[in-house]
Amino acid sequence: MAQEKKWYVIYTRPRWEKKIALLLLDKEIEHYCPLNKITKQWSDRKKIIEEPLFKGYIFVKRGVHDKWDIKMIPGVLNYVHWLGKPAVVKESDIKIIKKFLQEFNDVEVTDANIAMHEKVQVKQGLMMNYKGIVLEVLGNKAKVKIDSMGLILTAIFEQKNLEKI
Repeated sequence: MAQEKKWYVIYTRPRWEKKIALLLLDKEIEHYCPLNKITKQWSDRKKIIEEPLFKGYIFVKRGVHDKWDIKMIPGVLNYVHWLGKPAVVKESDIKIIKKFLQEFNDVEVTDANIAMHEKVQVKQGLMMNYKGIVLEVLGNKAKVKIDSMGLILTAIFEQKNLEKI
């Protein structure tokens, strides 16, 4: 009786994603470590390198009964858990990531935590503690409208410097 295999996400030691992928390959364990092609500039040349898209994570496809042997591989810290159980990723989500990386280079992963028309407060910098409304989300930045002294100011902030209110 063949057991159904599912995709799980494992935490890795920092900067060990490719090493663990090679170890999984040696053990013939189905895995996916999405690699992003990035152009790096040195003083004398440009080079395209592959970096893990999700830093510190690898996807593994395992059956329910044989998923725990993954933790014996050096560099694997644990499974990503959701509601007390190892989180399962849909096969369709893995296919979407693969297709996306085939079509695009220099992909950037950001949290989708700030949305348009949301009220936010600036956490640091010159405009610290000012409140405003998000007009546009631009990758990891957001354009915010701030009403102050009867004037409307519009500025672009890093999303990490904004918090929802």
